[in-house]
Amino acid sequence: MTTESSPLTIAQLAELAGVSTATVSKVVNGRSEVSSETRAAVEELIRLHGYRRQRRRSTPTALVELVFHALEGDYPVEITKGVAQVAREHDLTVGISDLHRDHNAADAWIDGVLRRRPSGVIAVFSGLTETQHEQLTRREIPLVLLDPADAPGKNVPSVGAGNWNGGLTATRHLLELGHRRIAIITGPDSALSSRARLDGYRTALDMAGVPADPELIGRGDFLIEGGLAAAHRMLCLPDRPTAIFATNDGQAIGVYHAAHRLGLRIPDDLSVVGFDDLPSMRWAIPPLTTVRQPLSQMAAAATRMLLQLANGEELAQSRIELATELVVRDSTAPPPLS
Repeated sequence: MTTESSPLTIAQLAELAGVSTATVSKVVNGRSEVSSETRAAVEELIRLHGYRRQRRRSTPTALVELVFHALEGDYPVEITKGVAQVAREHDLTVGISDLHRDHNAADAWIDGVLRRRPSGVIAVFSGLTETQHEQLTRREIPLVLLDPADAPGKNVPSVGAGNWNGGLTATRHLLELGHRRIAIITGPDSALSSRARLDGYRTALDMAGVPADPELIGRGDFLIEGGLAAAHRMLCLPDRPTAIFATNDGQAIGVYHAAHRLGLRIPDDLSVVGFDDLPSMRWAIPPLTTVRQPLSQMAAAATRMLLQLANGEELAQSRIELATELVVRDSTAPPPLS
């Protein structure tokens, strides 16, 4: 016997059962590929609350909604390339939104998404509030986080990169060249990738028996200006660093500018490592040693996940992490002789 409350939709049943909407749909439609325990749990919820078969919804727009926290530099270009590659294969259009450096989507943006009714949403280095996520879930618009700014919430698929290993590899490279005064410029403290890269840096120093000097940890914001300010402060220390690991390529360019202002030559007086391997970095003077983050491949993987969800398919894994790789160019060398 059901309760007096309104019968529940598939999305509401899925939330109560802690499973995907695809799983509930299989139970409702009598399909066999569901475990007996899960089937029993869903059927019990239907017995208690009832099931409201939704009116036939309008067909989703052949659109992938791609939302960036900021449309600046090469980073969004590389992401868009990966999404567009997969979208073309499926005759989908890519729509792009800019949150103007806000890591959380505004309500006006989510209202527009609900009106457009895309096949799905990919949020890049940004996130949605719990309420906004629920709004997408109720409309059965799938969401995938790409390079998530913070730890993904429960049942939110995501694609990222090996940030910890990238930080470890970048710092090890400098240690192997003989550097011991190695500074780091982090991204925002709130950013998951920034914290992981910092942890990799600290681990590499610890494994080499090199104490981490708090004065050599500069707080940045993943912007050129922030890299310049943090590098300038550390390069003016009485015992300045001989190398700086900037945790993204933009901040590495800021380090280049700080070194130039102080009359320091790269890599003769200062070695610099970035993170991302954006295409323009090979044309920096000197070309930048950096950790390659496979942004286009990450974006393609996120788009494929999104299309699986849009087709009602279960994901083999809800979190994908692609490997990073150190690309050695001309901005690193052994430290200068004292």
